[in-house]
Amino acid sequence: MSDRIVTDYQEITRVLADRGMRQALYDEGGVVMDDVLLTLHGDEHRKRRLLEFSILRKEYFAYYEANVFPPALDQVLIPLSSGGGMDLTDFGYRVTINLTADFAGIDRPLKTAAETDRLLHLVKTFSEGATLVHSTRDKEAVRTEVRAALEDLRVNFLATSIERRKAELAAGGNDLPRDILTLLLRDQEKLGLTDEVILREMAFFLQAGSHSTANSTVHALHEIFTHFPNLAARQDLRRDRILVQRCVHESFRLHPASPVAWRRPEGSCPMSGEGRVVLDFAAANRQPSIFGDTADQFDPSRTRPANVAAWGLTFGFGTHMCLGRDLDGGLAPTAETDPATHQYGIVAKLVQTLLSCDVQPDPKHPPVLDANTSRKNFSSYPVTMTPYKGNNA
Repeated sequence: MSDRIVTDYQEITRVLADRGMRQALYDEGGVVMDDVLLTLHGDEHRKRRLLEFSILRKEYFAYYEANVFPPALDQVLIPLSSGGGMDLTDFGYRVTINLTADFAGIDRPLKTAAETDRLLHLVKTFSEGATLVHSTRDKEAVRTEVRAALEDLRVNFLATSIERRKAELAAGGNDLPRDILTLLLRDQEKLGLTDEVILREMAFFLQAGSHSTANSTVHALHEIFTHFPNLAARQDLRRDRILVQRCVHESFRLHPASPVAWRRPEGSCPMSGEGRVVLDFAAANRQPSIFGDTADQFDPSRTRPANVAAWGLTFGFGTHMCLGRDLDGGLAPTAETDPATHQYGIVAKLVQTLLSCDVQPDPKHPPVLDANTSRKNFSSYPVTMTPYKGNNA
C-alpha cells in the first residue's frame, strides 16, 4: 500500500489533531526510540506527557532563560571564542548539551571539557539512531553504535544520577531535583516503567533537546548572514532583540527540525485502511496561501493568518507538539511586548549573543553540509568573531 502524502497546512493540522493517528516516523530507530514520549500512543502517551509537562511549563522556561542559561553560555562560549573564531555547529551542541542534561536529569559531576565531549559523542549517536530512516549509512552498523552508546550512558552517567535521586526521594522533603528523571523514578511503579525505558527516555531527551537546538541556531545565523550581508546591517539588527527573535522564528519555519512526520491510522480513525500518512511539514511551511507569494524566502517581517504561528508547523501540533517549544522559541512577541522582560527563547538568546560579538562566516573555511543524513544540516560552520567576555562583562 503506497503512502499518502499530505502537503496542505490545514489538512496536516487536522491529521495531527486526530488521536487515532499513531506516530510512525521513528519505527526504524526503535533501538533508541521505542516507548519514549514521542512514540507512545493513546493513554500511555497522555499519562507520560502529563507527568513530564508538569515540569516543562512556561514559568520554568522563563526561569531557565534568565538564571540557568547565562552561566551555561559563559562556561562554553568564553573559551571557545577566545581565539577569535569557532565552529557554530560544535558550539551549538556544547552549549545546549549542558542545558538539556540538566532538565533531563543527567548529572555531570566533573563538568570538564572531556566529560562534555563524551556526552556530545553519545548524543550525536542517539540522534543518528533516532533519525535512522534518513541515515545514509549502513543501518545495522548505526544500531550497533547506538546500543553501545546506551550502555555507556547507563554506566557512566545514568547510574549515579538515579542513585542520587532515589536517595532524595526516599528522604522526602520539598527540595527535590526539578527534572524529568526524578519524575520518572517517582512514578516508575505506577506507570510500569522498566529501567530500559527510562534509559531510552533519557537518551531521547538528550538528543532531541541538543540536536534540534544546535541545528536551529546554525540555520538562523546562516539566514541572517544571507539576509543581512554585512556587519553594518547586522549592527542595526543586534540592537533590535525582537527582530532577532522574528528572524529565528522565520528560520524555524524554513528549516523544521523534522521536515516530515509520519502517522499510521489505527482503530476507528477515518483514515483507517489507507496505510501510512506522510505529513510534509517543509512544504506546508512554505505554502503560499498561508505565508504569501514569497513563502520560499526569508522574511522576518512577513504577515500571516492570525491563527498560524510564525514558525508554522515546525514544533508540530496537537498531542505530540514539542514540549520544548517555549524553551527554544520563547513567546511570540506582540505590540505590547516589553523587550526588557520578554522571554525570547534559547535560540534567539544564542543568536543575539553571537551577533553582539560581530560573528560572521569564516571566509577561509566555508560551511559543510552533513553527508551522513538526507536532512539539510551543517556538520561544520566556521565563523570569526570578537572574543566573548561573559554576561557580567
